[in-house]
Amino acid sequence: MRVLVSGGAGYIGSTVASACLDAGISPVILDSLVTGRREFADGRAFYEGDISDGPLIDKIFAENPDIEAVIHCAALIVVPDSVADPIGYYRANVAKSLEFADHLLRNGCTRMIFSSSASIYRTGEDHTVDEDSPLDPMSPYARTKAVCEAMFADIAATRPIKILSLRYFNPIGADPKMRTGLQLRRPSHALGKMIEAYEDRVPFQITGTGYPTRDGTGIRDYVHVWDLAAAHVEALRRFDDLTASVINLGTGAGTTVRELVEAFNRVVDRPIEVVEAPARPGDVAGAYTRSDRARSLLGWQARYSVEEGIRHSLEWARLRESRLG
Repeated sequence: MRVLVSGGAGYIGSTVASACLDAGISPVILDSLVTGRREFADGRAFYEGDISDGPLIDKIFAENPDIEAVIHCAALIVVPDSVADPIGYYRANVAKSLEFADHLLRNGCTRMIFSSSASIYRTGEDHTVDEDSPLDPMSPYARTKAVCEAMFADIAATRPIKILSLRYFNPIGADPKMRTGLQLRRPSHALGKMIEAYEDRVPFQITGTGYPTRDGTGIRDYVHVWDLAAAHVEALRRFDDLTASVINLGTGAGTTVRELVEAFNRVVDRPIEVVEAPARPGDVAGAYTRSDRARSLLGWQARYSVEEGIRHSLEWARLRESRLG
């Protein structure tokens, strides 16, 4: 099988491509390199360009007529940036995805896996959600994902394409073989900030301590990026038999920011200190999945622990400069 991976030189897309390779599936990478890294496409079929570039998409399918599916990972993903630049986020994530879908249909593509997000959910009092929970995205980034899901559902209802939305919770870790990891040296999410605090020997800022969680800090479902990638492989294998259009990908366990700090300090040789700070624009209390749809439909469940995700993130952080410069 050959599969086109948009955003395949980014953190998640490149890891998905590696999992495909390990499973005997040939990835074709499409990435504009706005945030992706050329190094993550080394040794793989690679096209540099934008998902909205119709002639480029035509060229990819002409040169790879055996592409059987598309995994659409290309997107901008930083919540505070989306608050500051909603026009840029709607253009990149929604308008260009619409153009991409049109180009795929023109080239006879009938299968798409869409990288969606659990940030689109409205969470209940216990902070758990399943695929049928109400949606209430709280940031421009999250709304772009919800809009894309609705847009793709409308398209799939009348056009010859089936689209599966995989709603990711919070990816951590790196490819266990250290082929790829977070391309940013200073990522904005909690674990990235912890690693930064550890490296710089400064306190870690807990942003937001008044949430209605068990300790007042945000709660997330931290899922190892390799587990996410493995779910995509299973989705490709079972695609035509799937009876759902949406599947949550999470561990089923919630971890607060304070608990993440505790897990981090169990892994490192020198514990980090913490200070409290206000919540960032667009941040929410968070949620974790209570659904077993991924297990029942994909035969998938998360296998890596939070501590293993932290270890792999730290290992990648030590290697990153030598791999990416």
